[in-house]
Amino acid sequence: MSGNPSLLTTLLILLLGVGLARITAGRLAAWAVPAILLELGVGVLLGNSVLPLRAIAPLEGLAQLGVLALFFQVGLEVRGDLLASRRGAIARTLAISTLAPLLAYGPLRLGFGMAHPTALLCLAVLSATGTGVTLRVLASRGALQSPSGRTLVGVSVLDDLPAIALLGLASAGGAAMGTATGGPLNLGLGLLVAALSWLGFDRWARRQPDQRPAGPLAILLLLIGSAWVGEATGFTSLLGALWGGVLLARFSPPEVELRQVLMLMSEVCLPLYFIAVGMRLPASALVDRRAWVLAVFLMVVALLTKLLCGLGISRADRRAGVDPWVVAYGLVPRGLPGLVFATTALAAGLIDAVQFAALVVMVSGTTVLGLLLLERRLTRLEGMATSAGPAGGGPPAG
Repeated sequence: MSGNPSLLTTLLILLLGVGLARITAGRLAAWAVPAILLELGVGVLLGNSVLPLRAIAPLEGLAQLGVLALFFQVGLEVRGDLLASRRGAIARTLAISTLAPLLAYGPLRLGFGMAHPTALLCLAVLSATGTGVTLRVLASRGALQSPSGRTLVGVSVLDDLPAIALLGLASAGGAAMGTATGGPLNLGLGLLVAALSWLGFDRWARRQPDQRPAGPLAILLLLIGSAWVGEATGFTSLLGALWGGVLLARFSPPEVELRQVLMLMSEVCLPLYFIAVGMRLPASALVDRRAWVLAVFLMVVALLTKLLCGLGISRADRRAGVDPWVVAYGLVPRGLPGLVFATTALAAGLIDAVQFAALVVMVSGTTVLGLLLLERRLTRLEGMATSAGPAGGGPPAG
């Protein structure tokens, strides 16, 4: 297609691609293939055929809004009691999840000849966890409030903090990545703003629990405002949006109208982001041998480092109903954070197209495999609980 197509033509092509991806995802549901990966594939096809990347430039803002809305929803689902439960298990598992990927730094530097910032970026993607896709599986299976689900949510939410720190170090050591990593002063300001906002919303919720921000405009202002503060202080807009959801969760459980507004934002805007990511992936990089060698290495490291996290679940935790395999499998998907980190690095020139292709393959592979393992483990635990009868205790820790 010569030149840029009109905006309506671009929207029509993208919506047809989203529709195709969603229909295909429904047929592949038994294989735990999420729609986001199929949308990535649609983006690859479009970007390498009929639709140039520059054609979706006017839609970049909508795409980013979908990402922020998803992280805002994640924050809404994370109540204080979720993070307060099983603190020992969360701390041990988080330590393993944070430290284990660092062992790959040497091989990336020496074996693949990566520069220091590029290696740190790869570690950031390895450390990330696809909290959004994991939460959706837990919620659909009614396991979000189970001991295993609560522990997994606590770890996965906190797991992105060291990943964001690594992203900041990579940004400081390479080109500016647009994440506003402004040094200790900005980070300190961000922590201060977070503390003050927590105290302010907590006081508001105690005094006027029924007067939460509820209208679409109020929610949009809170979402964009918290994301802007997160970006301006070096914590990234993603973490800022998540924090905005956590603040709103200080009130009573989200109303149906609020959920519908956020669902509409993410359902309409988020697919555009994944298609845009796929459009940035040239076909030549996907068939490059170097991309697949790096992808296989990253995949092995990604699986091993998250499976080791099961060691953070003690015998006491298992007796309390925390299943180590649910926690470990739930941490395997890199999901949205991994794609966001890789796309940000590519746009800044910190990684090349081959390295970007390897990271996308790793993120896609871990997301599919992790969700498949998690679904099957939850199904097995449900079967074991049913056979044990209503008098049985928590889920077995086998």
